[in-house]
Amino acid sequence: MGKLDINTEAFFSLLRAGLWESGDKAGMPDAGADYSEVFRIAKEQSVVGLVAAGLESLPSGNSPSKAAVLPFMGTVLQLERRNLAMNAFIATLAAKLKDAGIVSVLVKGQGVARCYRRPLWRSCGDVDLLLDADGYRRAFDLLRPAASSVDDEDDSRLHVALTIDSWVVELHGTLHTRQLIRLNGLLDKVQCEVFDGGKMRIWEQEGEKVLLPAPDEDVVFVFAHILQHYYGGGIGLRQVCDWSRLIYTFGKDIDSAVLENRLREAGIMTEWKAFAALAADFLGMDSAAIPFYSAEKKWSRKARRIISYILETGNFGYNRDNSFRRKSFLVRSVVSFWRYTVDSAGHLLVFPRNTISVWFRMVWNGIRTIRLFQ
Repeated sequence: MGKLDINTEAFFSLLRAGLWESGDKAGMPDAGADYSEVFRIAKEQSVVGLVAAGLESLPSGNSPSKAAVLPFMGTVLQLERRNLAMNAFIATLAAKLKDAGIVSVLVKGQGVARCYRRPLWRSCGDVDLLLDADGYRRAFDLLRPAASSVDDEDDSRLHVALTIDSWVVELHGTLHTRQLIRLNGLLDKVQCEVFDGGKMRIWEQEGEKVLLPAPDEDVVFVFAHILQHYYGGGIGLRQVCDWSRLIYTFGKDIDSAVLENRLREAGIMTEWKAFAALAADFLGMDSAAIPFYSAEKKWSRKARRIISYILETGNFGYNRDNSFRRKSFLVRSVVSFWRYTVDSAGHLLVFPRNTISVWFRMVWNGIRTIRLFQ
């Protein structure tokens, strides 16, 4: 990855200013920056609200024109309305499940949004609920009649997505990734800590108590989500910002010894250190606040490769042409295999061991899928 251009530099400068209470220590954006290009990058990475917060922090003499700021402010107004509506829906959903005697834990999304200075300025997505196996089945039976559409269920991972009142609700009986077997084993153990060990915290929303994972468990779930999309072909900065804000907010509550054991058990300490360098080098996070951060240059080199991939793909593959998904099964299989292989070639330079493991698992899953269609 070469030197960032003036607009990308301006984007990161504003992102840092919006992400942290202390503002951007790296300086103000260059006066020659094209803010329409900054907006485009922010939209690709689903962090328009954070960049808008950065713009708001600029001294009056450094602020861009009103015309340049207008797209950011218009998006922020939409984000606020959507977040308020989603929060109300989550409160209603939590009450419905509680009344049925079903214990559900909100993961990712609106739960992590509580860690931001302006939770309503975070781009929201789906409603992800984690349940134990029995709760998953009961919740599916309870909510299915209210759904306008239901996606195909993934029985192996106990996962299904339902659209209810225009919101996508994802039910998770596990948080298994499709790529890392060792990580899946850890996720099962952490899930047991949440449900059997009571490792939860509470978010009060419209008079309802919405359950969230405790910090020690939440940080594992959020980082696993990052790796799932990194190895799966579409990671955005919003996900990395979520992880960074979670660590920043609950740093004193995270047991570093427990976290270290978990990362090593899952074989993802290398990934953690590389993303720690990314958070420090590009997002402006205080390195002292990041567990297991290392100033060795090799981690910064890995971070630059990851950033290059993130900027290329966009949040959930925003920048990629996915029209092939409407083609025949054979075309979808060939294109997916080729894209995954090309991505893996780049990942190999960053995380060689797990990349090889992930690639072979992808091939095996592909073979199994083809057999099912024969």
